[in-house]
Amino acid sequence: MKRRNFLKKATVSSLSIVTVSSLLNCDNNINLSDKTIPIIKTKIKPIVIATWNVPNATEIAWKTIQKGGSSLDAAEQGCRVEEADINNQSVGKGGRPDRDGNVTLDACIMNKEGDYGAVTCVEDITHVISVARKVMDNTPHVILTGYGAKQFAISEGFKAENLLTDKSKKDWQEWQKTSKYKPIINIENHDTIGMLAIDEKGDIAGGCTTSGLSYKMAGRVGDSAIIGSGLFIDNEIGGATATGMGEEVLKTVGSFLIVELMRQGKSPQQACEEAVKRVVQKSGTRYKDFQVGFIALNKSGETGSYCIHEGFSYQVYKENENKNYKSEYFNKS
Repeated sequence: MKRRNFLKKATVSSLSIVTVSSLLNCDNNINLSDKTIPIIKTKIKPIVIATWNVPNATEIAWKTIQKGGSSLDAAEQGCRVEEADINNQSVGKGGRPDRDGNVTLDACIMNKEGDYGAVTCVEDITHVISVARKVMDNTPHVILTGYGAKQFAISEGFKAENLLTDKSKKDWQEWQKTSKYKPIINIENHDTIGMLAIDEKGDIAGGCTTSGLSYKMAGRVGDSAIIGSGLFIDNEIGGATATGMGEEVLKTVGSFLIVELMRQGKSPQQACEEAVKRVVQKSGTRYKDFQVGFIALNKSGETGSYCIHEGFSYQVYKENENKNYKSEYFNKS
């Protein structure tokens, strides 16, 4: 799953789901309006949105809601799809390893009540989004890390397996030939799957899962599993999730910032743009060397997205006026 290879044509699946995709170049000149749009309290229709081109994940999430599942169930099940996809080298099994050749995963999940669970630096467990939910549901803690998180997962019935696929191993070995093995952040491969959902009851939840920066230093943790940075949900207002350079998202607590901006009356789109602007302001001229993107939705079902540096797509999966299921890819940059 490489962002330079997004689908560029419309397709229709056997389920009559329309998928539209295009690729836009990011404009590094950010001009933002101070105008705000108040959140309108209306009856909410179910919706699922996710970062990047992940139609299989959003379809499963949507079907989960249609079968009566909660937004939390939808976010978990949708993220699991990408964790199991070995062709997606930024998430789960098949993810690119750290500098030492070990695949380590981070994930978090947050429910409508504001409860959350997270795991970091987990090896040998594919579905860390589900482990994060178990942390939330079955422990008095909110974050487990490393060996302890793996042992907890095994105690909960998760299977330990090798996550380093032949392709990811080969890519890592090729990287070693030219790498100077310095603690320089690799800026090419750092995509994350973030998903937000509203269910039939109008409740919001979200999840975020990643294998982190390719060839990162052993033990590195980014924003994805950190509530407020990689993901934040406020069921009264809305939710947001991030993708891209975690070190930069952490500096602004970006997802929390977006939700608070929506609380103040900004639309999801305006809030995402403001959050990216904050990242740019703190980074100076360095913003040209990394990518950060956000998606968001509010309690009215409005969505938004914005990124800096590269083309960024997000998917909206929702019910249209004719009760058909519609999936669209948008690019905001």
